[in-house]
Amino acid sequence: MFPLHEPLDELLRAELSAYDDFSAALLARRGIATREEAARFLNPSYDEHLHDPLLMTDMPKAAARLAKAIANGERIAAWTDYDCDGGPAAVLLHDFLAKAGATFENYIPHRHLEGYGVNEGGIEKLASRGVSLVVTADVGITDAAAVARANELGMDVIVTDHHLPGDVLPPAYAVVDPKAHAGEPYPFKELCGAGIAWKLVCATLAVDETLRARIPAGWEKWLLDMAGLATIADMVPLIGENRVLASYGLRVMRKSPRAGLQKLCRSMRVDQRALTEDDVGFMIAPRVNAASRMGDARDVLALFTTADESEADALAKKLEKANRERKAHAGAITRAVRARLAERREMPSVIALGDPQWRPALLGLVANTIAEEHGRPVFLWGREGNMSIKGSVRSGSAVHALELMRAAEGTFVEFGGHAASGGFTVRDDAVFSLEDRLVAAYARIATSAASADELTMRADAELALDDASLALLEKLERFAPFGVGNPKPVFLIRDGAAHGVSRFGKGQEHLKVELTTADGARGLDAVAFFAKGPLVRVADALVPGASVHLLAHLERDTFSRTNPLRLRLLDMRLV
Repeated sequence: MFPLHEPLDELLRAELSAYDDFSAALLARRGIATREEAARFLNPSYDEHLHDPLLMTDMPKAAARLAKAIANGERIAAWTDYDCDGGPAAVLLHDFLAKAGATFENYIPHRHLEGYGVNEGGIEKLASRGVSLVVTADVGITDAAAVARANELGMDVIVTDHHLPGDVLPPAYAVVDPKAHAGEPYPFKELCGAGIAWKLVCATLAVDETLRARIPAGWEKWLLDMAGLATIADMVPLIGENRVLASYGLRVMRKSPRAGLQKLCRSMRVDQRALTEDDVGFMIAPRVNAASRMGDARDVLALFTTADESEADALAKKLEKANRERKAHAGAITRAVRARLAERREMPSVIALGDPQWRPALLGLVANTIAEEHGRPVFLWGREGNMSIKGSVRSGSAVHALELMRAAEGTFVEFGGHAASGGFTVRDDAVFSLEDRLVAAYARIATSAASADELTMRADAELALDDASLALLEKLERFAPFGVGNPKPVFLIRDGAAHGVSRFGKGQEHLKVELTTADGARGLDAVAFFAKGPLVRVADALVPGASVHLLAHLERDTFSRTNPLRLRLLDMRLV
C-alpha cells in the first residue's frame, strides 16, 4: 500500500488553526511554521514580498555601471544562455535596453558550435564590434578566463548568474550572484538567471533618476512574463520570491501583448488567457528549448521581441517544427538504445551508451525514458560540434546521480547536477570504459543508496472518488503555481474499480483508466501522459472491474469544453 505523510504535531496544528486540516498539513510540508508565513505563501504580493535588489552584493555597482553605459551611448552586449532561462533573460534585457534607448546587441552562443557559457572567441567578436560593456545573464560565474580576456580587450563585464561559482570568481567589474559571495546579505538565494536579470533592470531604474523619469513607473512589471516563464521552466524552488515572480509572471503572460507569445499559444492550441504553470512547463518550455537543441536559440529572442504579426506567426511555426524534429530525433535515439540493450544477456547496475552521431542536447529525455524502464542509472553520450564528448545522466531513483559521478574518479572532465539528473563531459581516454567505471563506482556507494521505502511516493491525503469536487480543486489551486519546493498535492484513492483501459495520442503513448466507485455510482477518468515502466505493466494486467489503489493529482481537463475533473495518474497497484 502507498504510505501517507505523518500527521501534524499539535503545536504546529495550533499555530495554523486558521486553516482546515488538509490545508494546514500542506502548508507545514512546505516548511511553513507560522500564520504569518502561511499568509505570505497563500497571498503572494508584488508590493510586499519582493526584496530590494540593491541588497545584493555588487548590485549597486552593476546598476550604476549599466546606467552610465546607457547614458553615454556605449555599445552594450547582453550575453545570455540558450535555454529556457537564458532565452527569456535575453528578451527582458533586450526590451529594457530598447526602452532605455541604449546602443546594444544580444549575444547568444550557438549550443552545438560554441557550447555553454562565456567563451573567448565570442568576447573577441564583441570587442571587434566596439562593445565596451558585457552584461551576462544565467552564465558567467565560472568563466574566469573569458572575463579576463574581456578585460584585456578593454571591456567591462557585469556577471549576473544564479549558479554556484568555481574555485575563483571571474575578474568582472561586478559579480551579481546570491550564491557566489560569502556572507551574501540578500535574503533569497534561489532566483533563476532571468529573475536576477530582472532585478538588475529594477536596480538600474532605481539608481538613475533620469532613466526612471523616461520609463513609466511600473513598466518593468511587463517584463515579468519572461522572468516568470524562466522561473517556472528552469525548475527553481517556487517558494519565497520565486513564488511571487511565478504568480505575477503568469498574470502578465495571460494578458501579454507580445505577438510571439500569442502566436505560440495559438499554435499549441493553448488558451493564453488561462495559462498555467503546466502550460509553461510542458508546452512552452520544450518549444523554447527546441530552438537551441535543433537550430538557433536566437529564434526565441526574435519570436518574443518582434511586433510583426507575420514574423511572429512564422517563428512560432518554426519552433513547432523544431519541437517535432526534437521528438523525432529523440525517438530514433531511444529506439537505438533499446535495440542495443536487447542484445545483452544481462543488464549491468549502470547503463552507459553513446554514439558520436547523437546530439548531446537530446540525451536527457532519452536517458530519463530508459532509466524509468530499467530502474537504474543511465548515462548517454554524444559528440558536440567542438568535438567534446558530452552527455546526460538520469538516476532512475536508484542512486544519487551527482554522488555516482563523483565516485567515478578520473572519468569526467566536468560534471554537475543533483540527485535525479545531471550532465557531464567524458575524458576521451575514458569513454570506452565508461560503463565499467560507473558500475564499479556504483558498487562502492550502493550501500548508501536510498531504501525502497524512502523512494516510495507519499500521499498527502486519502480521497474517495465521491469527494472529488470543484470545491476541493479550488482549495488546491490556492497553493498554485506548483513546482519544485511546492509540489502538487498527491492523493491516495483506495479500491477504485477500473472499468476500462485505453490508450490515446498519435503514438498511443498516453494512458486512460476509467474508474468508478465500488457501487458504480461515481466515475472519474485517470490519465497518464507518456506512460511507461511499471505503470504500463499494471495497466496491461487490468481486467474490467479490477480493484486498484492509485496515487494521483486532482486537476481540470482543460482540453474539454466543460473542464470536468480528472485524475493525473502517478502510480497504480492491483489490490
